[in-house]
Amino acid sequence: MRNRDKLLTLPEVLEELNGVSRRTFYRWRELGKAPVCVQYPNEELRVWRSDLDAWLHGLREAS
Repeated sequence: MRNRDKLLTLPEVLEELNGVSRRTFYRWRELGKAPVCVQYPNEELRVWRSDLDAWLHGLREAS
């Protein structure tokens, strides 16, 4: 259960990633290299804070 987790909007995620462009983020999604996203029926994306943190942590371990 994600009782303290938050769904971040794509602009919030891009800001967290130091201004990565929307185009780059979508390219990462195509390549399967982006954090797990939730896609709403209107096509908007959200990312759970915990998934973004885990994804970033995974990148740190890989380098």
